[in-house]
Amino acid sequence: MASVTYKNVYKRFGDVEVIKNMNLDIADKEFMVFVGPSGCGKSTNLRLLAGLEEISEGEIYIGDRVVNDVPPKDRDIAMVFQSYALYPHMSVYDNMAFGLKLRKTPKDEIDKRVKEAGEILGLANLLDRKPKALSGGQRQRVAVGRAIVRDPAVFLMDEPLSNLDAKLRVSARASISKLHRDLETTFIYVTHDQVEAMTMGDRIAVLEDGYLRQVDSPRNLYNLPANMFVAGFIGSPSMNFFDATLVGEEGNLYVDTGDFRMKVPEARRAPYEAYVGKQVIFGLRPEHIYQAEFAAPNIVPAPFEAMVEVVELLGHELHLYLNSGSKSFVATIDIRVQTHVGERMSLVGDMNNMHLFDKDTEEAIR
Repeated sequence: MASVTYKNVYKRFGDVEVIKNMNLDIADKEFMVFVGPSGCGKSTNLRLLAGLEEISEGEIYIGDRVVNDVPPKDRDIAMVFQSYALYPHMSVYDNMAFGLKLRKTPKDEIDKRVKEAGEILGLANLLDRKPKALSGGQRQRVAVGRAIVRDPAVFLMDEPLSNLDAKLRVSARASISKLHRDLETTFIYVTHDQVEAMTMGDRIAVLEDGYLRQVDSPRNLYNLPANMFVAGFIGSPSMNFFDATLVGEEGNLYVDTGDFRMKVPEARRAPYEAYVGKQVIFGLRPEHIYQAEFAAPNIVPAPFEAMVEVVELLGHELHLYLNSGSKSFVATIDIRVQTHVGERMSLVGDMNNMHLFDKDTEEAIR
């Protein structure tokens, strides 16, 4: 078992800098998720750790050892790729055993490890099959099994569920989370899917354009995003943003968007005082907007009105695409609400869950 450390790591392809001063400590036995949009550098960070790409600058540690110049085979890691990369002419057993055979592991030890992994992953009765006779989910488990048998210090997973259908992805991510608990090994998992990240990670590293924007627990990323990028990326549907001015009036603070004005709760005022009279970005998540009749208890309500543009019924919730006059936004509404396109609705925003961001730096104000 081992911790992993990125220290001032850069990666350049010619003049293009794709990893920019990556600094991150991953604890032993932690499940760390790298998440971000395509091209943000998450897979490149994984490949640098695996030794599949050379580091341009900085150091990567596995445990206490700098591995910059250590060959991939000697880094004590195992990687599961997006494509699974199974050998089509080999059985499940031989695919899982192949890496151990190359290491000259004794046959009885190989047999023991493969069968144990097969039991853990529910593949015990499929060991004689070829990959073409397996479903997508079964192939994914074989790829994981091939990593398990090596008993590595660190597991690396590069979007291993992206080829699965939506229903299978839900069960597969639960299986990988359980596997992490059972093996008690360090996992580093790459995904562009923020739902996967939120449900699986002990902590999540959010990347954008090669930069590490925030690393924290799923709960803190959702409730306390450090900047507008994280606030907009974490959460589905994403946070609504409004250009606004912070107004002081008769001893109160208000967020004024031009279309509506919302009072800032007394408990939230202190960090905002310095921004009175200035332009800010006001953020409010769709799930913190309610139709007045069905507002959740214990919220700090601020009333406003908007026109319904699109209605999406998802069964367990209702997504409304609304327009307040100059701004379109989304609300996640109780399914008991009856509405239609073109209706003007009375809504309330929960100001206890408001967010304000500096207009120039896009950093959270708090």
